[in-house]
Amino acid sequence: MTTARTPGHGPLTGVRVVELAGIGPGPFAAMLLADLGADVVRVDRPGGPGLAIDPAYDVTNRNKRSVVVDLKSGDGPARVLDLAARADILVEGYRPGVAERLGVGPEACHARNPRLVYGRMTGWGQDGPLAERAGHDIAYIAPTGTLGMIGRPDEPPAVPANLLGDYAGGSLYLVVGVLAALHHARATGTGQVVDAAIVDGTAHLATMIHGMLAAGGWQDRRGANLLDGGCPYYGTYETADGRHMAVGALEPRFYEEFLTLLGIEDQATARKDVTRWGELRERIAVRFKTRTRDEWTAVFAGSDACVAPVLSLREAPHHPHLAARGTFTDHGGVTQPAPAPRFSATPTSVRTGPARPGADTADVARDWDVPGLLTAPRNPQ
Repeated sequence: MTTARTPGHGPLTGVRVVELAGIGPGPFAAMLLADLGADVVRVDRPGGPGLAIDPAYDVTNRNKRSVVVDLKSGDGPARVLDLAARADILVEGYRPGVAERLGVGPEACHARNPRLVYGRMTGWGQDGPLAERAGHDIAYIAPTGTLGMIGRPDEPPAVPANLLGDYAGGSLYLVVGVLAALHHARATGTGQVVDAAIVDGTAHLATMIHGMLAAGGWQDRRGANLLDGGCPYYGTYETADGRHMAVGALEPRFYEEFLTLLGIEDQATARKDVTRWGELRERIAVRFKTRTRDEWTAVFAGSDACVAPVLSLREAPHHPHLAARGTFTDHGGVTQPAPAPRFSATPTSVRTGPARPGADTADVARDWDVPGLLTAPRNPQ
């Protein structure tokens, strides 16, 4: 069953986006554009993209609509080009050259729509010795130096899920890029290609650290610096119940309040004395082990000690501050992060649940004036 087009919400209302289906950072970037109000049409392939979960739970497809097009069929590329001709932005995440071989690369799309912003999401980028190689988040962030920064000095680098590469270094940079290019296209009438590579974005995230490294304020090894766990008052500690508290008491007055509430005021002079950091770390660890996470949360509540409980994914929506702000929302029985950031004049929301492959073909064909979609495969699931 198809659904009617939802009312526009968000600052990108009126912007049309074509997303060529994939997994990971491309869909997340398109979700962010959809959350901001864009009309995102996801072009699914027959059989789906291969993500091993029920499409009803793939919330990165929320606020979108879906059509199914077989790009390997005779008229498949023409259907995508019909959509591109009416779009402001196109997002694809194929390896370099694949979109061109399928007949929907930048040259073909710009021939139909010179104003189109063509966003390309890859790990290695469109050129370079590794451009043709396969990879995933962890392999992309490893050469950039960022993975090597994370974790304890006596252990292998810690794996930051796929948040650092796929989504921070990838999706967010793609969104910034296509929106900047859209501004340029509207000012000049000329579209362009945005090459968003996870390696580039992830390296860029460490800009401040590189400056500190050049200035001698950062050591090029794990667990030896102010912000990488080397500092005892910037890190995590286990509590009596096996849970954890996070400490970020960097500034003098925050550090002083932290020591007072923790009950180790005699460590005031250890803040700048690196030779005493080992002793300080042990004292902090011993104190945190005397109470549970919830008990310490109550101790530090209302303070400026910069201490917070480390919550699980299921616990996070119930944190009082996040609950009060509505940081998480429930839609269709699925608890999920609400759209971010927030806008005073053009508020955003989760308008629809995950788009089911092919479910919106008739509506998109009508709204975008692409009747050829009605002859394409409809809903294979």
